[in-house]
Amino acid sequence: MARDPRFDGRFFVAVKTTKIFCRPICPANLPKEENVEYFEHSSQALEAGYRPCLRCRPDSAPQSWAWKGTETTFQRAMSLIDDGALQQGSLAELSERLGISDRYLRQLFNEHLGLSPKQYALYQQLMFAKQLLHTSQLSITDVAYASGFNSVRRFNDAFVKSLKLAPNQVRKDAKGSASNTLTLSYRGQLNWQHMLDFYRLRALDGIETVIEDAYQRRVEVNGQQAWFSAKNTGKALEVEFEIEDLKQVRHLVKGIRRLFDLDADTDVIESHLKLVSPELVSTQGIRIPGVWSTWEAGVRAILGQQVSVKAAIGQLNLLAQQLNGNQHFPTISEVANADLDFLRMPQSRKETLKRFAIYNLDNPNTHPQEWLTLKGIGPWTVSYALLRGLSEPDCLLDKDLIVKRVMDKFPSITTAAVSPWGSYATFHCWSHTL
Repeated sequence: MARDPRFDGRFFVAVKTTKIFCRPICPANLPKEENVEYFEHSSQALEAGYRPCLRCRPDSAPQSWAWKGTETTFQRAMSLIDDGALQQGSLAELSERLGISDRYLRQLFNEHLGLSPKQYALYQQLMFAKQLLHTSQLSITDVAYASGFNSVRRFNDAFVKSLKLAPNQVRKDAKGSASNTLTLSYRGQLNWQHMLDFYRLRALDGIETVIEDAYQRRVEVNGQQAWFSAKNTGKALEVEFEIEDLKQVRHLVKGIRRLFDLDADTDVIESHLKLVSPELVSTQGIRIPGVWSTWEAGVRAILGQQVSVKAAIGQLNLLAQQLNGNQHFPTISEVANADLDFLRMPQSRKETLKRFAIYNLDNPNTHPQEWLTLKGIGPWTVSYALLRGLSEPDCLLDKDLIVKRVMDKFPSITTAAVSPWGSYATFHCWSHTL
């Protein structure tokens, strides 16, 4: 009844008389309590036969992390399905990747969501499609392919059956936009200026552009080139994008959400950190400014060892210029196959970078912890990759010089005390030097 934005995305309100479900911030007239039921996830409301509200648009609500820590395998399964695992393969193949039986996987989804993995995947596709219909000028055919459907007929049938609306009804009610844009919601505060300032110091020529109020970047999404520009409206992130293969739009959006840490609830995080040390949070709304991949985070960490940020970015620009003319962030194969003598750094560091590239070429998608087997890569490099490449929430860089100084100044700050928000404590420590 309070329409408190702190609870946006944490649950959904379904009205039995209208068969519509809404976000808790919906401005519509409040129904009687006896006519309402609640769901933790939009997929559960869809499964119960409700259709999404066209006014508050549940498809644009921030994601809820209420389940985190309850079942690791379930969380990983959801993440893989969100990445398109069931569009690219079977349930049996997904179960094999998870190291469990498909029967147990179905049991997990029934326990946590009350629906099957395939139903969850379908509902995620449909809600993303609805978001595209609202916020882009993509044709309905393009929306169907962008949301993972292989035929427009199947898309239309699934949309009407599950959402109780036809795609053209949503498009008719949508305002549309002049280009391909998306509105990405978040919970809590987002200190956009802090994030832009952080990126501006570390931007790569020709690859990243930071202007007064926006961050722009060229990226690679599953082998496809893409570009996006993001700016903060104060309530949500407005993203304009271009991409070669529309089927990669969902992956692009997921990458952008992680890049700007949009799924974090800064109000909850900062309340915890203030209890640990009231002086720590001197700047509100700080989120983790990510990089596009763990590979990129690893390269940035290796080139940044024992030098200033400016010197590290100079070397990174030199690397990108020599390997591809600053057209994109240097790929694993480009670095692995290059003679790196042009880099102006100690030979040992060049050899570490080369080793790192060859290792990733032979062992794709390995977890950063496995990099510790490589000569020249230590805990700080791995922690940096966890922090910015995977956006892990609990990674306090207590060996970093600035962090150590702040911890000396505020003794109550310890790894255990700031957990599970060590990464945010790291960035708040860094903010004390600004």
